[in-house]
Amino acid sequence: MTKKGLSDDEKFLFTDKDFINSPVAQADWSAKKLVWVPSEKHGFESASIKEEHGDEVLVELMDNGKKITVNKDDIQKMNPPKFSKVEDMAELTCLNEASVLHNLRERYYSGLIYTYSGLFCVVVNPYKMLPIYSEKIIEMYKGKKRHEVPPHIYSITDNAYRNMMQDREDQSILCTGESGAGKTENTKKVIQYLAVVASSHKGKKDMSAQQSGQQFAYGELEKQLLQANPILEAFGNAKTIKNDNSSRFGKFIRINFDVTGFIVGANIETYLLEKSRCIRQAKTERAFHIFYYMVAGTKDKLREELLLENFNNYRFLSAGHVQIPGNQDDEMYDETMEAMEIMGFSVEERADVLKVVSTVLQLGNIEFKKERNQEQATMPDNTAAQKVCHLQGINVTDFTRAILTPRIKVGREVVQKAQTKEQADFAIEALAKAMYERLFRWILLRVNKALDKTKRQGASFLGILDIAGFEIFENNSFEQLCINYTNEKLQQLFNHTMFILEQEEYQREGIEWNFIDFGLDLQPCIELIERPNNPPGILALLDEECWFPKATDVSFVEKLCNTHANHTKFAKPKQLKDKTEFSVQHYAGRVDYNAVAWLTKNMDPLNDNVTALLNNSSNPFVQDLWKDADRVVGLETIAKMSDSLAPSASKTKKGMFRTVGQLYKESLAKLMTTLHNTQPNFVRCIIPNHEKRAGKLDAHLVLEQLRCNGVLEGIRICRQGFPNRIVFQEFRQRYEILAANAIPKGFMDGKQACCLMIKHLDIDPNLYRIGQSKIFFRTGVLAQLEEERDLKITVIIIAFQSQARGFLARKAFAKRQQQLTAMKVIQRNCAAYLKLRNWQWWRLFTKVKPLLQVTRQEEEMSLKEEELQKAKESAQKFEIELKDIALKHTQLMDERNQLQEKLQAETELYAEAEEMRVRLASKKQELEEILHEMEARLEEEEDRGAALQMEKKKMHEQIKDLEEHLEEEEDARQKLQLEKVTCDAKIKKLEDDILIMDDQNNKLQKERKILEERIADFSSNLAEEEEKSKNLTKLKNKHESMISELEVRLKKEEKTRQELDKAKRKLEAESNDLQEQIADLQAQIADLKAQLAKKEEELQAALARLEDETGQKNNALKKIRELEGHISDLQEDLESERAARNKAEKTKRDLGEELEALKSELEDTLDTTATQQELRAKREQEVTLLKRAIEDESRVHEAQVQEMRQKHTQTLEELTEQLEQSKRVKVNLEKAKQALEKETSELHVELRSLTQGKQDVEHKKKKLEGQLADLQSRFNDSERHKAELGDRVSKITVELESVTNLLNEAEGKNIKLSKDVASLSSQVQDTQELLAEETRQKLQLSTKLRQIEDDRNALQEQLDEEAEAKRNVERHVSTLNIQLSDFKKKLEEMTGNVELLEEGKKRLQRDLEAANTQFEEKAAAYDKLEKTKNRLQQELEDTLMDLDNQRQLVSNLEKKQKKFDQMLAEEKSISSKYADERDRAEAEAREKETKALSLARALEEAQEAREEFERANKALRAEMEDLVSSKDDVGKNVHELEKSKRGLEAQVEEMKTQLEELEDELQAAEDAKLRLEVNMQALKAQFERDLQGRDEQGEEKKRQLVKQVRELETELEDERKQRTALAASKKKLEGDLKDLEGQIETSNKGRDEAIKQLRKLQAQMKDFQRELDDAHAAREEVLSSAKENERKAKTLEAELLQLQEDLAAAERAKKQVEAERDELADELASNASGKSALSDEKRRLEAKIQQLEEELEEEQGNMEMLNDRLRKSAQQVDQLTNELQAERTTSQKNESARQLMERQNKELKAKLQEMENQVKSKFKSSISALEAKVAQLEEQLEQESRDKQNTAKAVRQKDKKLKEMMTQVEDERKQAEQYKDQADKATARVKQLKRQLEESEEESQRITAARRKLQRELDEATETNDAMSREVNSLKSKLRGNPEPTQ
Repeated sequence: MTKKGLSDDEKFLFTDKDFINSPVAQADWSAKKLVWVPSEKHGFESASIKEEHGDEVLVELMDNGKKITVNKDDIQKMNPPKFSKVEDMAELTCLNEASVLHNLRERYYSGLIYTYSGLFCVVVNPYKMLPIYSEKIIEMYKGKKRHEVPPHIYSITDNAYRNMMQDREDQSILCTGESGAGKTENTKKVIQYLAVVASSHKGKKDMSAQQSGQQFAYGELEKQLLQANPILEAFGNAKTIKNDNSSRFGKFIRINFDVTGFIVGANIETYLLEKSRCIRQAKTERAFHIFYYMVAGTKDKLREELLLENFNNYRFLSAGHVQIPGNQDDEMYDETMEAMEIMGFSVEERADVLKVVSTVLQLGNIEFKKERNQEQATMPDNTAAQKVCHLQGINVTDFTRAILTPRIKVGREVVQKAQTKEQADFAIEALAKAMYERLFRWILLRVNKALDKTKRQGASFLGILDIAGFEIFENNSFEQLCINYTNEKLQQLFNHTMFILEQEEYQREGIEWNFIDFGLDLQPCIELIERPNNPPGILALLDEECWFPKATDVSFVEKLCNTHANHTKFAKPKQLKDKTEFSVQHYAGRVDYNAVAWLTKNMDPLNDNVTALLNNSSNPFVQDLWKDADRVVGLETIAKMSDSLAPSASKTKKGMFRTVGQLYKESLAKLMTTLHNTQPNFVRCIIPNHEKRAGKLDAHLVLEQLRCNGVLEGIRICRQGFPNRIVFQEFRQRYEILAANAIPKGFMDGKQACCLMIKHLDIDPNLYRIGQSKIFFRTGVLAQLEEERDLKITVIIIAFQSQARGFLARKAFAKRQQQLTAMKVIQRNCAAYLKLRNWQWWRLFTKVKPLLQVTRQEEEMSLKEEELQKAKESAQKFEIELKDIALKHTQLMDERNQLQEKLQAETELYAEAEEMRVRLASKKQELEEILHEMEARLEEEEDRGAALQMEKKKMHEQIKDLEEHLEEEEDARQKLQLEKVTCDAKIKKLEDDILIMDDQNNKLQKERKILEERIADFSSNLAEEEEKSKNLTKLKNKHESMISELEVRLKKEEKTRQELDKAKRKLEAESNDLQEQIADLQAQIADLKAQLAKKEEELQAALARLEDETGQKNNALKKIRELEGHISDLQEDLESERAARNKAEKTKRDLGEELEALKSELEDTLDTTATQQELRAKREQEVTLLKRAIEDESRVHEAQVQEMRQKHTQTLEELTEQLEQSKRVKVNLEKAKQALEKETSELHVELRSLTQGKQDVEHKKKKLEGQLADLQSRFNDSERHKAELGDRVSKITVELESVTNLLNEAEGKNIKLSKDVASLSSQVQDTQELLAEETRQKLQLSTKLRQIEDDRNALQEQLDEEAEAKRNVERHVSTLNIQLSDFKKKLEEMTGNVELLEEGKKRLQRDLEAANTQFEEKAAAYDKLEKTKNRLQQELEDTLMDLDNQRQLVSNLEKKQKKFDQMLAEEKSISSKYADERDRAEAEAREKETKALSLARALEEAQEAREEFERANKALRAEMEDLVSSKDDVGKNVHELEKSKRGLEAQVEEMKTQLEELEDELQAAEDAKLRLEVNMQALKAQFERDLQGRDEQGEEKKRQLVKQVRELETELEDERKQRTALAASKKKLEGDLKDLEGQIETSNKGRDEAIKQLRKLQAQMKDFQRELDDAHAAREEVLSSAKENERKAKTLEAELLQLQEDLAAAERAKKQVEAERDELADELASNASGKSALSDEKRRLEAKIQQLEEELEEEQGNMEMLNDRLRKSAQQVDQLTNELQAERTTSQKNESARQLMERQNKELKAKLQEMENQVKSKFKSSISALEAKVAQLEEQLEQESRDKQNTAKAVRQKDKKLKEMMTQVEDERKQAEQYKDQADKATARVKQLKRQLEESEEESQRITAARRKLQRELDEATETNDAMSREVNSLKSKLRGNPEPTQ
């Protein structure tokens, strides 16, 4: 389909096939060896290769013919013309940057802006309108597959739509690119296409099209969908330098479709609105379009409402009115208003929107100034502020106050803070940006509401993502980081989906393929940006810095550099312009970011005073905009950021403050989940130039965008697979010419034919895969096949042309000959005519001749007429017969043709049927197999589905239960929170009450003490009175005379006594009741004690659990130590591998020297002929290719190692997290334990008080019997005491509940801890298993070199273990020091020992410092290794692209090498024959010399004869001319002369052929001589090379053996030195051990004393626990008694009334008793001595109490000591964990280094094997003997190393045990003796080695003798060769001396 036949719109879609298929271009490409060369102007230029000089190539540019030299690595291959303007760049056989750029450029210049690149559709902005978006084009693309139509955005959209309809899978179209690349336009075209194709109003299309003269007809929803774009463009687009209508936000348009495929709704989401554009712009740029539309398009009334002014009056419109060419702002305003009307915006809503826009402009006109003496800002002119407040419906004064002096909450107070001018300007700008952003969000919500049609159910959706592409500017800020982060995620999605599609293709075709997920390539960079912790990423660190006080951008960058200094994708710029700069290595390149103002951008702060005003606006629209004003980051947080010192200053906004980074990360995560759930389609938009000119393409700009857009990344991924694929028939049709004889005649299946062709072509199996319907190739293979095809076709065409030219030349020669003969005949006739012309008889003859037949003319005429009639009749008959026959013939021919056609059709049908039958049979078999497999899979899948459904149901049930449980728990939590609040209030009140009650209690206790003293006095008085009464009775007996007088008094006293008896009975009853109550209280106390005992048992259980946990912790520490030991083993392995690597490097250097020597020899030998030079160049290329392949493999291995390392680090991080959690839980448990201990101490105190109270009660009970008078006061006291007991009981109950809660929590935590410990143990086991597997692998990979140097490593390990033992001793010493500090008072005598321990500690510290220096050296070496690794990685990235081509070349070169080796072998066999044939050649040469002389003479004679003939010829020609004019018989003479001339010419030709034959024979002789010379030289060079190789090998073997001997000697010396050093160190250690044993004995004594004290304390603790049990029992008794007391109180109240009456009577009796007391007061004074005895008892009791208190204090001190020890142990655990982490990191580094060494070992081994294979073919005999000897030596060395390893392990085990040092010394002595024996054996072995060396030297002498013989033979051969060359030269000189014959 040529362009001439295309319409105007199709010219921009279809390519010109004439140029692609033109043979001229194909021949030009194949002849000139065209390639791409880098160019500064055009990116790449085409050039042809002229010469190659090593790594440099001389090329000639095609444009100007200029010749330049270019490095071979800079050249890129050119595709054949067949691939010119290809529609899908993935089909290019040479996939490189130059080919991609050239294809895009050619298509762009031809008007083809759409191009596929694999999954991508690349669009280049044409900067002009193209006629390819009409309804005709839409109809052309509707329902077509991608390969059926040319590339177009419609094709992408239609395929996505069809896939959505067929597969019921959601689709997405991702449009990315720079600003001005055409993203928005392409999204519009997608929506337009979908509106036409998926419109629900297709039936009304024709009617609407007729009514409205528009091009397309849509429904209401489709119109709204299309009208959403103008609204979003007006509010979100702006004019930039690159683009007049640039989208300043990203959007994701989600179009919903129903089951039938009609549009039912849409939804738009936006990302990263550039809101800063509304306050400032560049010079030629504009703000958002709506500002200009509004100012230019509003009319009078609305203009007055909006308070609008001219463009130049607005400060925020910095460039004034910038006009867009081709657009009128007032017309665009009308269009946007119309679009808003269509979308359903009311008039009021539109007016409110414009008011907000006008407010944003007016905010820019508010100006602030500084006061003279202060920094405070003022607003001199508030007209702009008034306008703002009028438009927003707020108060002006409040607004100015909120901006100039806002209210800020500082602590609990609210303060008005004056703002500076800068702060006020910042607040206004932030307000303007926030206002516009909220307006934009509201418009978006409103548009989504209009588009969300829920009439029909949306079955699936198609999403269109229009977002900025990757950006690399000079100054990259926070926005660029977000955009680049988004593009990293999108590129990861592309890589993932692309290879999923590739894998599906490979699965369909049944190709073997190792699946690779290229999405993981971008994971490190994405984790660097988004990782939340361990270590936190850039966004997480930015959020963290936003919360920290006084954090700055510099501190953020410093923290970022500290956390990610070792990250592969993070770097610090080399030339630091600013401290806030850092770099990130993205997939598109390295980007330097400047973190200025990132904290403010991330927090996005606002003046919360103004937002509160706007929230309370009189305008409901403004209120709705600012309804979430409480979530704004206000001035308080900013003030606290700058002023406060505590990070908890911003507690007020906790939970509400969300940073911009967090919000963007969440929205991006949602977007990526939706995109992952869809099938993506990728569109990459490219800007061709920054001048907005059509038809111009800036190559460097396009290349940068291709890199940033991921097109080149996609091509890189494509190259890893098999990008070129051809159907079998096409491959056979095109390339069968290369394998003409491979396919047999007859029918053959395409796949079989392709297999045979590929076998014949001998292509490397790695470069192709054969599928079911296609054959797949790697990049570059098709280009090579094209070259071979072109060469084959050129050979055929040249042969054809030569045949055709020969045929034409012969034809022309024959024609010329005929012309010559004709000319001769004409000449002869002319000559005869000239002779006869004037002859008279001739004239007469000519006149008479016509008259001779006139008489018979009439008769003849009649006869002729009769004959004519007869002839006509016969002719008519014949014609009729002919017609009949012709008809019959035509009928028969038609029938025959029909039959033939039928036959052919039947044969074809039969062949096709046969083919179909065979295919169907094979397909049937395949399908049956697939069916069986699928049935089996179906059954498995059904089982799985059933199981999954069951699991799903269970999960649903569990989820429901959990949700219900969650709801219940949330309700309970809310209730508990409410109860907590109320309880807190109650607790505060109770605490106040308790304080008051404590004061009252103290007062009452004082009063009680006073009363008790009084009671004691009264009791003593009573006793004295009783004695007096006894005396009185005696006096009564004596004074019987006075009885009569006192009878009256007696009667009265009896009456009173009766009354007192009644009262006494009542009091006894009451005392009994009180005793019962006291018994009840005692029972309650017993219950409380029992409860306390239970709690103490629970405490003991908790302590036992704690002990179990400590045991588990100790086990974990043991495991950690084991792991540390394992790590030390790994370090030893590493060191051995390093040593092995050093040896391997030495061997590598030696091999390199050998290589260089071989190269020099090759250069010397191969300089003779051009063919050998080419071979040498190819060999060098092979070597370089092999090096690159090795480096590539090493890089791949390194990538795998990095992945393993990442996984290992992740597991380690998880383990560390779990360890930290366990530590936290442990700390919480310790806190809980401390709280419990405090509570127990409090309970002890209360118990003591209770016991004291109990004693007091008993004391009172004894005294109550004698104190009847004071019953009322005591009753009151008992009531008070009861109240106090009730309070105490309530307190004890509360405390008991809290204790039980704490215990429950502790149990729950303990259970969690046990689970965590179990999980940790399982993980530790898993890690141990992994480590075991790794160690097995390492042991398998350990080489012989490592085994040789294990002895030194073992000794180093012994030293390390001794250092570890010293560290353990140091730790033990530190613990002893702690104990010594605890018992300083008791252990003052041990200070001297402590000083000795400190000296030992210093020694250990010195050892530690030495170990640290060693570690630093190792770290430096590791850094060097890392640098080399990075350099190798960079080289790997450079060479990965050409690996496959190089492999192919290597395979081809190997084939050629094999052929060359065969040729060499043949030449060697021929060279032996040449020696025999030389004599024959000499004889033949002599004969040829004689022949040459004879032929030379004959030549001379022939030349002389020829000259004579030529002279005769000339004379004859002259005579012939004379004769022609004179004689008649001249013709005969001429004829004879011509015959003679021909004979002479034949003789001349025969002579020429003889001459040519002679010259050919001479040339053959010369060629034979040259061959002989070449062969002789080659043989000579080969002999020299062989001899040199043997010499060098012998010398190398000798050197190696000498080196081994020296190494063994040095090792022996080292071992001796180490033994002496070890003996000295052992002596020192023995002395140290003795000192330490003395110290340990003293410490053991102190420890025994401490243990005794601990036992005492434990006994006391048990006593206290018993008391606690008693207190618990008492508490329960008190509770029960309290209940009974309440019951009895009611009865007592009734009895109280009676008691009051009795009291009145008792008072009367009291008065009488008082009278008697006054009388007895005198007697009481005498009884003071009894009182002093009571006071002594009191003092004694107080002393006891003090002793008990001191013991209590001592116990508390001991408890504190124990707590301190616990804390110190926890610190030690922390230190151990830190050390563990450090050692794990070091182990990771060591593992990576070890893997590097292993890789290098493998590479070196491979190289060694190759070199050895090359050398073995020549010197097998000598090497085998030496290798056998070396193997014996190595076996002996291995046995020695094993013995040494065993001894080293024994030494390790014995050194670890400190108590068994003496036995270890004896063992070491024994080992020393063994070492001596081994040394003797080693010396004997050294002697053996020396003998072997001498033998090898003798062998080398023999080899040198043989070499001399060969040299002599060579010299003789060279002499003979020289003689031959002389003879040949003499022959040449003789031949040249003869004169050559002239032609």
